[in-house]
Amino acid sequence: MADSSFDIVSKVDHMEAENAVNQARKEVEQRYDFKGVGASLNLAGETITVKANSDERVRAVLDVLQTKLIKRGISLKSLEAGDPVASGKEFRLEATLKNGIDSDHAKQIGKLIREQAPKTVKSQIQGDELRVQSKNRDDLQATIALLKGADLDLDLQFVNFR
Repeated sequence: MADSSFDIVSKVDHMEAENAVNQARKEVEQRYDFKGVGASLNLAGETITVKANSDERVRAVLDVLQTKLIKRGISLKSLEAGDPVASGKEFRLEATLKNGIDSDHAKQIGKLIREQAPKTVKSQIQGDELRVQSKNRDDLQATIALLKGADLDLDLQFVNFR
């Protein structure tokens, strides 16, 4: 019998992220407490730029964005926001959407699988994703449950279960 397998990935649906940014932009434009503070959001590639005239307003706009991302099904683990930086008369905040599993996190997940998953389960790093294999499907499901319960700072998806 052939091995069963699945892939562990960390991807953000770009269209959902774009929709969340557009919804947040509309809310910021319409809300009374953001009138006259120069608040704006802009998505360029994987980078979201938040601008306003004060540190508190930038953080408030970021909070609106985070709310919209959650409503669109995007985990906040996929958003890496920096601190507001003064730039002339306005404050800017750069936030990036994390796609893919970097090598440090891949090694950490592989180590977790080796130590705590059933012994028949093997993992293999393939670029920015991991392939997990075993002869027993129940062991793979136990591994998925283990990884969902683990405290990792990545938003993991499990795809290609076969």
